[in-house]
Amino acid sequence: MNYTETIKWILDRFYSFQKKEKNYYQTGLERINYFCSYLGHPQNAFKSIHIAGTNGKGSTAHMLYSILQEEKYNIGLFTSPHLINFRERIFCNGKLIDKNFIIEFINQNKKIIEQKNISFFELNTCLAFEYFKNQKVFMAIIETGLGGRLDSTNIIIPEISVITNVSKDHTKILGNSLSQIALEKAGIIKNNISVIIGFCKNYIKHIFLQEALKKNAPIYFVKKQKDISMYSIPCESIYQNYNKQLVLKIVELLINKKNIIISNQSIKNGFIKINKNTNFQGRWQILQLNPKIICDIAHNEEGIKIINQQLKKEFYNKLHLVLGFVKDKNVKKILQYFPSDAFYYFCQPNIDRKLSIQNLQDLVKIKNNQYVQFFYSVKDAFINAKYKSNKEDLILISGSTFTVSEILLNFFMSK
Repeated sequence: MNYTETIKWILDRFYSFQKKEKNYYQTGLERINYFCSYLGHPQNAFKSIHIAGTNGKGSTAHMLYSILQEEKYNIGLFTSPHLINFRERIFCNGKLIDKNFIIEFINQNKKIIEQKNISFFELNTCLAFEYFKNQKVFMAIIETGLGGRLDSTNIIIPEISVITNVSKDHTKILGNSLSQIALEKAGIIKNNISVIIGFCKNYIKHIFLQEALKKNAPIYFVKKQKDISMYSIPCESIYQNYNKQLVLKIVELLINKKNIIISNQSIKNGFIKINKNTNFQGRWQILQLNPKIICDIAHNEEGIKIINQQLKKEFYNKLHLVLGFVKDKNVKKILQYFPSDAFYYFCQPNIDRKLSIQNLQDLVKIKNNQYVQFFYSVKDAFINAKYKSNKEDLILISGSTFTVSEILLNFFMSK
C-alpha cells in the first residue's frame, strides 16, 4: 500500500468501530500488551511523562513538549485526536511522523492487527511507541485517550504522572459521577512514581490522595499562582493559564527531582513558540479579524463553561455561534453557558457519531428562536454565519473537535 492507501486502511478501523457504536478504541490492556510484546516492548526504550485528565491534557502535553524541544532534547509527543492530518498525533523534534515509517509499520504488522482485532487507538499507541524507539527519543510526552486505568497508554512506567482535572465527559465509559471518573483517571498513578494533580474539587483531591498513598507515590497539587504573565503563549485564555501553571509544576519536578536541565529561557521560548514547535491548533485559535473568527475544540460542560468566561473578555457587537456535537454530550447543559441573544447556527459534523440535526432540534430550547438556524453541514452553517456577521461581530466555532476540524480543513488550511 502507498501512503494514501495506508491512512485509509487505518482510518477505516476508526469508522468501523464507530458504526458498531463502540468507542474507537477498546478499553482493556490485553491487546495492547500482546501487540507491544510482539513488537519487542518498544514502550520501554524511552523515558516518558504520562498525562490524563478531562480537559487540558493535550494543551499541557504540547506546552511541555515545546519547552523540552527548546532545550534541544530529543523529544516525542503522542496526542489525540488529530484536526487536519493523521500524522499530527505523533511528533518527534518538531516534525510529524515520517510517512514511510507508517507505511512500513502497517505493512509489517497488518496481519497481526487484523488477527488480534487491534483497535484504532491501540494501533496508534503502538505506532507511536515504535516510532519513538526508532528515533531514540530521550523522553516522550504521552497523552491518554479517555480515562487512564484501562487506557492503552497505561502500560508505560513514566517519570511523572499528570492528571490535569476531572469533569464529566464520556460518562457511558468512565462513569456518571466525578468520583467514578476520578478513580478511572487515578489508574495512571504508579508505584513510587510522582503524580501531579491540576485544579479540581477537594473531594476529588481526596480520591487521588488515597490512591497515591496506596502506591507510595509522591503527590503534588498545583496551587493557583497570582502572576505568571512572564510566560506568554499565542492562544492566551483562562484555560491555557491553568495549563501553563500545571506545566510549570511538571518542569519544576523534572529539574529538582529528575535532574533534567531546563533553562528559564527554554521555558519562555517553549510557551511562545508552541504553534511553531507543535502545530498547536484549535484552542481559542483566532483564525481571522473583522469579523473576528475563533475556534475552540471545547466539547463538554466544563470546557464550554470556561469558553463562556473567555467570551466575556471579548469585545464584539453580535455573537455568532457555529456549534456541532457528537452523540454522547449533554447538549442541554452545555447550551446553558451560552448567551440566549447570540445567533446560533447548529450543524452536524460529517461523522457517524454526530448528533443529528433532528436530535438537535428536539434538544434546543432558546428564547429568541429567530436567532436559531439548523444546517446539515458544518460548511453551510459557517458560510451563513459569515454572511450574516458584520466586521464588529465575533464568530465562534465549537462543540466538537470534528466541527473545528472541518472548518480548519475546508476554509483555513486548504493551502
